[in-house]
Amino acid sequence: MPYERLVQVGRVAYVAYGPEKGKICCITNIIDQTRVLVDGPSSHVRRQALNIKSLHLTKYVLKLLPGARSKTVKGLWEKHDVNKKWQESRWNKKLQAKHSRSKMTDFDRYKLLHAKQAYNRIVNHEYNRLKKKNKTQLANKTKKSKRRTFVAKSKRIANKFKIFAAPAAAGKKK
Repeated sequence: MPYERLVQVGRVAYVAYGPEKGKICCITNIIDQTRVLVDGPSSHVRRQALNIKSLHLTKYVLKLLPGARSKTVKGLWEKHDVNKKWQESRWNKKLQAKHSRSKMTDFDRYKLLHAKQAYNRIVNHEYNRLKKKNKTQLANKTKKSKRRTFVAKSKRIANKFKIFAAPAAAGKKK
C-alpha cells in the first residue's frame, strides 16, 4: 500500500497553517474532497471545517464513527493519551527545536556557537587521547621479544625437505 496515512474519520492531524496553526486535532467527518470537519477538545481546536491542505496527517488514529460528538472525541483522546504520545514524538520535538531557534537573539546564537566549539574541542581531545593510548597498546602487543636470526635461503630449503637433517630419532628404540 503506497500511502499509510489516509484522510479518514478518527485520524489525528497537525494544523500546519491558519488560525489554529501548531495544534493537533481529530478528523470527525469528511465533508468533501477538500474539506473535513475537525475537533480537538483537548488541544483547544473548536469543531470546524478545515481545508485538507492545511492539515498534516499523523500516525495516530482514534476509532470514531462519522460525526462523533466532542465528548466522545475527548473521551477517546484521553483514553489513548494522544497528547502524551504527541509530546514524545520526534516530529513535535523538531517543531519545538525550530521554534526555540527562531526565538534566539544574535547573542544567544553567539553563545551557542562557542558552546558547540567547546564541546567539540573536549570530544576531539578525548578521542585523540584514547586513539594514542590504543596505538601505544597495540605497538606493545606487536613488539617482538626475540629477534629472528637470519638463515640463508639454501639452508631453509634444506631444512624444509630435510636434506641435511641428522637422523636424531633413528637410533632410539623402545
